[in-house]
Amino acid sequence: MIPECVFIPRETTEQSCAQEPAQGKRLLEPLKTFSLAQGAPIHILEDTNVTNEVEVHRHEGDLWICLSGEVEFVVGGSLVEPWAKKLPDGGTDDKELKANTIRGGTSHLMQEGDVLWIPAGQPHMHKTATTARLYIIKIPPQAEVLLADIPGWSFM
Repeated sequence: MIPECVFIPRETTEQSCAQEPAQGKRLLEPLKTFSLAQGAPIHILEDTNVTNEVEVHRHEGDLWICLSGEVEFVVGGSLVEPWAKKLPDGGTDDKELKANTIRGGTSHLMQEGDVLWIPAGQPHMHKTATTARLYIIKIPPQAEVLLADIPGWSFM
């Protein structure tokens, strides 16, 4: 079955961004619930005074659009001492890799209106000392990135 097209009215974005900032990292409502109900891979992420772990997604790319604030992204390079994402059942998910540091990445300071595309397989992390709000759109690659192709990943 082919999924339905999804239209997100401006009012939904405005309602989401009208909330007061909160410490930490969160997906903003009502867009979060709307997107999940519609099966759309689109959210507004709010970061307030956080530094996120390094991530690599083998199964999807991230398209970031800065709506407000400033956020620094470090992208590319290679993972330093990576691990696979832990699952609630105690297992691991090697489709999403984590690390504390990137070696040799490129830094980008995003501000309102800036766009950043991070393809599947590329290490990335972001941090902000203030509040930043960004559209995050998850886009699957043509083919899943192999573990052996992830910079810094090694089989232990």
